[in-house]
Amino acid sequence: MTQTVLILGGTGRIGSSVGQDLLTFTQAAITLSGRAPQPQLALARQHPDRVQTLVVNLDNQVALREAIVAYDLIVHCAGPFRYRDSRVLQACIDLGKPYLDVADNPPYVREALSLRSQAEAAGVTAVVSTGLFPGISNSMVRQGIEQLDQADEVKLSYAVAGSGGAGVTVMRTTFLELQHSFPAWVDGQWQDIMPYSQRESVELPPPYGDCGVYWFSTVEAMTLPESFALQSVTTKFGSLPNFYNHLTWLMAHVAPKTWLRQPQTVEFLAQASHQMTQISDRFSGTGVAIRADILGQKAGRAAQYVSTLVHPDTAIAAGYGTGSVAQLILTGQLHQPGVWPVEQAVTTALFEQTMQQREVEINRSLS
Repeated sequence: MTQTVLILGGTGRIGSSVGQDLLTFTQAAITLSGRAPQPQLALARQHPDRVQTLVVNLDNQVALREAIVAYDLIVHCAGPFRYRDSRVLQACIDLGKPYLDVADNPPYVREALSLRSQAEAAGVTAVVSTGLFPGISNSMVRQGIEQLDQADEVKLSYAVAGSGGAGVTVMRTTFLELQHSFPAWVDGQWQDIMPYSQRESVELPPPYGDCGVYWFSTVEAMTLPESFALQSVTTKFGSLPNFYNHLTWLMAHVAPKTWLRQPQTVEFLAQASHQMTQISDRFSGTGVAIRADILGQKAGRAAQYVSTLVHPDTAIAAGYGTGSVAQLILTGQLHQPGVWPVEQAVTTALFEQTMQQREVEINRSLS
């Protein structure tokens, strides 16, 4: 029988990218859900035999469970996750359905991970934060750590051009995360960090070159220190063109927090930013670059492992991250009951296998 996948938030840019990946690399039938009917959705028009749409209100518990029970795999892409709780994951555990999400909010992920024992008892495999960063970035770190005898420090640097091909939800998430300081694992202890602080220049592959990146709250900054015996984990993010960095810095450090924390302010900034990127995307593109630096020991000597990834469309690359984990679950290659971050669920061999299938090149060096 044909396997079926429900993508909550599937009518958005990230959700539809996940859907496209599943259409390409699996034989599953896909249902893309949203809060309102989407009769003109491109994927549904292009693949009427494999794609359908569905209206699902996540606040309606009865309707949510009725939708979930009919599918073999649930993929939660309905952000921003700062506004979400664990009801979708809880329903999947109760109904015995595998679960993935693209969560980018540490408190949400912490709540999800707290359900690990319930998922184990129910035999449910659940993997959180399966997109690009977090997601592919986590696996790049695991890949590098396995090349060293001892890993001490991880530095992740991200640069996204324009909108990254994503929708307004990603913009909302950015302004939500600028409102609060966050904990980071530095020198063997948790320290409070201000968002968009401590600018650093990093060298990224062409066409990006030298880019400025800033501290940003990410899920991998929380999970990597718990997955590996590390002394420090740094996650920094930058935008292209560079003037977006200046605007974001002003929002983080100059704008009154009481103003920034108002929902109408976040919505205004998200919509305005999205409109700006629709213009700048024409000359900046929507690509992404990731650099993972891992410092440690190899054969009794200090060593540095560096891996980089570049893709011309951030949203498509995020679809690869989630779609590849979904593929592994659907094919039976990943069955690990519990709730896990990517680096604990996906082996390096499986990660490399799925990236090769998607022709994603990860350049690596060890010195």
